[in-house]
Amino acid sequence: MTYENLDEKLVNALLNDGRSSLRNLAEDLDVSVTTVSNHLSDLDEQGVIKGYTPKVDYSELGYDVTAVIQLKVEGTAITDVAATLRDAKQMVSVYEVTGDHDVIAIAKFKDTDGMNDEIKELLNDINVKETNTSVVLNTVCEHEQFPLDVSD
Repeated sequence: MTYENLDEKLVNALLNDGRSSLRNLAEDLDVSVTTVSNHLSDLDEQGVIKGYTPKVDYSELGYDVTAVIQLKVEGTAITDVAATLRDAKQMVSVYEVTGDHDVIAIAKFKDTDGMNDEIKELLNDINVKETNTSVVLNTVCEHEQFPLDVSD
């Protein structure tokens, strides 16, 4: 029974199968169920693990349009605009960034009409100076996570 790099190994095991039981995780990692449970609780409390959710393929549900929306925002309002976008139903990612734009959002829509309506609503915000939207033609990978390096 070894505890070296146990947290990393536990995260990797969950990335491989997020529905794995505590018992299976314990067997795979050669530790007790209690040890796995305690480490999972610690990882949850530390914010390393943010939750257990399914990976949804939105295109299978009719959300065929993915948009990358870049916004130029009044300097003092970046946080407010980002928060508004975060709370918008169809935004899947929102980033405050450096460069020519201040905020980048990734959104899913059922059609371009829905996308157009959302962009027009964004432009009604007096703090949004400009938007630049790109429509994704082909999704190569999305919502991917990577295994942690574990030294043996």
